[in-house]
Amino acid sequence: MASLICGSLAFDSIMSFEGRFAEQILPEQLHILNVSFLVPALRRDFGGCAGNIAYSLKILGGTPLPMATLGTDGTEYFQRLKDLGISTEFVRQVEGTYTAQAMIMTDRDNNQITAFHPGAMMQAHTLQIQQRSDIKLGIISPDGRDAMLQHAAQFKAADIPFVFDPGQGLPMFDGAELAHFIDQSTWVTVNDYEGKMLSDRTGLSSAEISRRVQGLVVTLGAEGCEVWIDGEKTWVPPVKAHAVVDPTGCGDAWRGALLFGLEQGWSLAQCAALGNQVGALKIAQRGPQNYTVDGLLMA
Repeated sequence: MASLICGSLAFDSIMSFEGRFAEQILPEQLHILNVSFLVPALRRDFGGCAGNIAYSLKILGGTPLPMATLGTDGTEYFQRLKDLGISTEFVRQVEGTYTAQAMIMTDRDNNQITAFHPGAMMQAHTLQIQQRSDIKLGIISPDGRDAMLQHAAQFKAADIPFVFDPGQGLPMFDGAELAHFIDQSTWVTVNDYEGKMLSDRTGLSSAEISRRVQGLVVTLGAEGCEVWIDGEKTWVPPVKAHAVVDPTGCGDAWRGALLFGLEQGWSLAQCAALGNQVGALKIAQRGPQNYTVDGLLMA
């Protein structure tokens, strides 16, 4: 069974600020904000939601099929996927564009400020989903607006069950559009902040959303996650990380584990428990695609 992963492939420039953002930003001066942060540590990683989810699913033993676009500078990322044994069948380079770029700055409390240039990602809607016997599962992760709308409709038309995971792309959509995403999808995943926004925009509570799909998961970071099924909530406890080094890509690592569990036919709570384990392993390593899952306890 293969999982089609719709989302971004990006280069992440990750910077570490040794102070706290809250100590540098004066609330009473936000209308004339002019702040500079000294970032002694800087590195460049392979990232993007589709790439990170595919990495997680692959190292767990699943079969990821990322569907995404790269720019003319994306040859190195193509080779990276091939070296990992991840199919590039649905990855396309777009001439005259840069690969999506994320500039991520993290302070000492693991708060993050991100600037994102979408680049080639804005052409992701040109990639088409079609029914195929080996594709049994899919996910809509943050991507170009048109791509997210079209790919959700194409998953539905192809009768491929999929996870709606809007992430940082959620603010691009109004309540009616988000409700339509929910009604087309099989599962919905959000973090607690996104979950509040999703409820505010759609007018639907977590319980109500869960009755319109097979399940809703709200991740709570270090507090574990909530699994909602048919209006009933189950709390899945967190897994304590042996070190908190870099939160970049933790959500994507969790989603790769979710897809792996769904591929195996596990319950949503079992999938979430595995996701909590993988997220704890990821946060202990720098970068979104540099961790391993050695010693992982499978459900």
